[in-house]
Amino acid sequence: MTDQGAVQLFKCLSDQSRLQILKSLAIEDMDVERLADRLGLTAPTVSFHLKKLSEANAVTSRREQYYTIYSLRREVFEFRILDLLEQRTAETDRQQERDDAYREQTLKSFFSYGKLKSIPVRRKKLRIVLEKLAEAFEFDRRYTEKEVNLILAEYHDDFCTLRRGLVDEGLLARDQTGYWRVRQ
Repeated sequence: MTDQGAVQLFKCLSDQSRLQILKSLAIEDMDVERLADRLGLTAPTVSFHLKKLSEANAVTSRREQYYTIYSLRREVFEFRILDLLEQRTAETDRQQERDDAYREQTLKSFFSYGKLKSIPVRRKKLRIVLEKLAEAFEFDRRYTEKEVNLILAEYHDDFCTLRRGLVDEGLLARDQTGYWRVRQ
């Protein structure tokens, strides 16, 4: 389902009458008059709502003698909202490009010749800086606190704050035996 199709469908679902029409069609296929009688609405009102539901691909229609019979398109409602949210679109690609540009600009602002000029105050920028610092640590290797301090001291004098930030952000983990880089 496309983003536009989802928006159109969600708009249709936000109306009480349309929702009742869909509930009725989930039980059985019906014509306009039967739906109107069942829901206590006028036939023109039901027709208006069915037109909106049809535009959103929520219902289909077929002719049977003199009547138009409406059916629920069940496959439209079998999708998971999470699948829609995780779907890659051109807009998600643009968002990723903006995120990458922001990350690059942040790193340029805080690093000079491989050294950290200052520790960011804003959490979002701090996270970006800490992610960059975490790259100095290998996966599947344990580090002593002294080793962690020496690595971080190469970037900034306040290695204690950086070490604590890496642990707080879940980029490094620690126990009594030492520190290690966490896979994200």
